[in-house]
Amino acid sequence: MTSTDVQKEAEDSGPSGYAAARLRLLTEGAQSGPPRRAALAELTDEWLAGLFNGAAEGLRGVSLIAVGGYGRGELSPRSDLDLLLLHDGSDTKAVASLADRLWYPVWDLGLALDHSVRTPAEARKTAGEDLKVQLGLLDARHLAGDLGLTAGLRTAVLADWRNQAPKRLPELQELCAERAERQGELQYLLEPDLKEARGGLRDATALRAVAASWLADAPREGLADARRRLLDVRDALHLTTGRATDRLALQEQDQVAAELGLLDADTLLRQVYESARVISYASDVTWREVGRVLRSRAVRPRLRAMLGGGKPVAERSPLAEGVVEQDGEVVLARAARPERDPVLPLRAAAAAAQAGLPLSLHAVRRMAATVRPLPTPWPAEAREQLVTLLGSGRPTVDVWEALEAEGLITRLLPDWERVRCRPQRNAVHVWTVDRHLIETAVRASEFTRRVSRPDLLLVAALLHDIGKGWPGDHSVAGEIIAKDVAARIGFDRADVAVLAGLVRHHLLLIDTATRRDLEDPATVRSVAEAVGSQTTLELLHALTEADALATGPAAWSSWRGSLVAELVKRVSAVLAGDAPEEPEPAAPTAEQERLAIEAVATGGPVLSLRAQTEPPAGEPSGDPEPLGVELLIAVPDQPGVLPAVAGVLAMHRLTVRTAELRTLDLPDGVEGSVLLLDWRVAAEYGSLPQAARLRADLVRALDGSLDIAGRLAERDAAYPRRRGVVAPPPRVSVHPAASRLATVIEVRAQDAPGLLFRIGRALEDAKVRVRSAHVSTLGSNAVDAFYVTSHRGAPLPGEEAATVARKLEETLRV
Repeated sequence: MTSTDVQKEAEDSGPSGYAAARLRLLTEGAQSGPPRRAALAELTDEWLAGLFNGAAEGLRGVSLIAVGGYGRGELSPRSDLDLLLLHDGSDTKAVASLADRLWYPVWDLGLALDHSVRTPAEARKTAGEDLKVQLGLLDARHLAGDLGLTAGLRTAVLADWRNQAPKRLPELQELCAERAERQGELQYLLEPDLKEARGGLRDATALRAVAASWLADAPREGLADARRRLLDVRDALHLTTGRATDRLALQEQDQVAAELGLLDADTLLRQVYESARVISYASDVTWREVGRVLRSRAVRPRLRAMLGGGKPVAERSPLAEGVVEQDGEVVLARAARPERDPVLPLRAAAAAAQAGLPLSLHAVRRMAATVRPLPTPWPAEAREQLVTLLGSGRPTVDVWEALEAEGLITRLLPDWERVRCRPQRNAVHVWTVDRHLIETAVRASEFTRRVSRPDLLLVAALLHDIGKGWPGDHSVAGEIIAKDVAARIGFDRADVAVLAGLVRHHLLLIDTATRRDLEDPATVRSVAEAVGSQTTLELLHALTEADALATGPAAWSSWRGSLVAELVKRVSAVLAGDAPEEPEPAAPTAEQERLAIEAVATGGPVLSLRAQTEPPAGEPSGDPEPLGVELLIAVPDQPGVLPAVAGVLAMHRLTVRTAELRTLDLPDGVEGSVLLLDWRVAAEYGSLPQAARLRADLVRALDGSLDIAGRLAERDAAYPRRRGVVAPPPRVSVHPAASRLATVIEVRAQDAPGLLFRIGRALEDAKVRVRSAHVSTLGSNAVDAFYVTSHRGAPLPGEEAATVARKLEETLRV
């Protein structure tokens, strides 16, 4: 039977005919999805129009209007009928009688009805007082009666909405936020409310309202499909339960999946989550645009007055190469060429996360449309930018979602597709698999001061559950995937092995600590054999806690933490027996020896700059990649060398990626003592300064005529850095057993311009001699070790070393 036949049956038979036609439409299965919803709305329109025309004969100045979901034609099997009886106020008694003759037949059929009777003035007044009423009227659709009356109201309501948008849109945004706080996020809930949760049908309707304001518009790509899929699920939920419910309960998910022809309940949830993610992202972008427009409207009159009526130019502040901040968003620089710069998406994402700013939708789409794939293995910069992004804390989440919304994440990491939007049917987990991995990285960023390789910790956090997209033990499957991913993004063989081991054993500590007897030596030995090294143990300890905290409140407690800490302590004691001896210092190269002899001869610093293109040890040879610029400096041994060099580099906006400082043994016959600094540096923006300028400033810094601290302070005051990320506080620790010849002081802190200068100056103020330094920057984390002695060349006494470390930490916390 066609929809026309169904409508004819409804018209011929009155309410009972409508009921039969409605039942047939919903149960025959010939139609589903949008065609069925449209047919149900059309059938209901015809029935209500028939009721109206029969009851309102001779009555003028009255119309029947569908509003809300019914006005949009989105009738699910158990949807309410949202109706407005509009009248001109000339005969209220007759209108009241008409209302009874309309509403009672609806109630008699057991249909839910949301109804009102108003004049146009009353409707507009109520809409002005009640935002929900106004939203419903935006979808007003004429059913029967005076078409001019309906059209007049619709025109007036839209005009009111557009005129009042600067006031009403912030109210709507607040309403959406409050609802999200109550209902949670649809894309993560095991029993989601399809309508009320964030990313659900209410939010999709709110986006339509924003578009109707003409103030801003939502990203259109995928939005209509996402809304349709959620409506299809709601239809199936109504049919399988026989109730007007929007909550997709666990016990009903298999039936709903079968009704929709899906494989199983997990496939259903994944489809729901993907749709919710599209709507949530569109909401974020839209509300951000609304805020930008409203701010610009508020500021524009003042700016015009200040600029004499000229058009203000948006300020653009550089964040990274090819990336700038403009109007509260991260956008591409005018000179950026995504088609020539495959690292740009990661660089832009890292800059945005570090600044705590959103990525511009236009920038993400431009990169998605034009950027070339990264080579395999990734360039060193790409790996560094990924680590920086992962280590940026809470802002990482929004930036990651922006990349994922345009398909950039699965292009960078193809294995991500299997965990994307994957549900976890475990009451302990509060996130989907992919969001849990990002949450673990966010948690791990808080622990980067606890480990010597924060880059490995952050990447392991991202990959630890990557095997959940495959059959079998996800730790075993994940180990294989992690090896492939780690090698692809450019880690060397040793690091690949560590990352694979961390993924394979990411549950080892918590499972052993809570399920085995820690007093049994065999338990501790087995863990030590699996872990293999102190470095891996500290990484696994931090990963275990980050994983548990990202899982949910039930997965971690002080008791569990104490058990894991006790196990780590015992395993560490076992591993300590196999600690390697301190390596011998490397012999100087011919270039280093030449510079040292020249420094002794001239009595001042000598330096050279050359690009590093050699592949790291253990890497396969091939086309060399630029690893930065190697800066070699030889300078006669004297106080203040470390802060002087670090300060000059900071003044010239050079980022220190790695640094080595040591005393060089000179050839026989050459008297004097020379410090050799072998550093890898990169320019924050633009090109490198000339070596002659660096040497001239270094000479002035060493003789005290250059006020580095003052120059850096002036620059920071003129161009304050945006602090979007609240980094964990710095940690300074003493490792008395790490060397027999010196005291090792380790600094773990957030990398920042001038950090090494501040450390070097603090050590100079402490009257200790830096025998050697080993500086590394991993993402946004600095992990620096300084081998210091007294001026007599002996290790510091324990109490003095602790005092130096404490004062250094206090200096860095300021």
